[in-house]
Amino acid sequence: MLFRDALLADLPTIVAMLAEEQIGGRADDLSEPLDPAYLAAFDAIDRDPNQRLIVAELDGAIVGTMQLSWLPGLINRGAWRGQIEAVRIAKDKRSLGLGAEMIGWAVERFRERDCFMAQLTSNNDRVAAHRFYERLGWKKSHAGFKLMLTKGD
Repeated sequence: MLFRDALLADLPTIVAMLAEEQIGGRADDLSEPLDPAYLAAFDAIDRDPNQRLIVAELDGAIVGTMQLSWLPGLINRGAWRGQIEAVRIAKDKRSLGLGAEMIGWAVERFRERDCFMAQLTSNNDRVAAHRFYERLGWKKSHAGFKLMLTKGD
């Protein structure tokens, strides 16, 4: 599997993968052309050196995506942490070990930048995903809370 930074041309495929499993929040609009909000978000991620939108390719096709963020903090004497968001594997490519390979690749990127920990959140309804992360050695350590600041559609 090949990992690379996403290109603007990859955006429709990425949005479609995210929409396959929309849990909570707003449903994604997959009409063409894409909502300009996606383009603005892509541009913001692309310009920020502490953000990477990654695609995973297998045989020339995008089969996975995730966003990596590097977060500075004061905990542990100013140590950085890595955050993994929006992990998705194409439905027809699940249970092949690709997700484990993606997460392992992400963790190595965080190690390269001397992060003291990697973290992620997963919706409470994604029970199978929780089992997956636990099999990889991730520990449930915190309860997460969200406060929606805008009204959904």
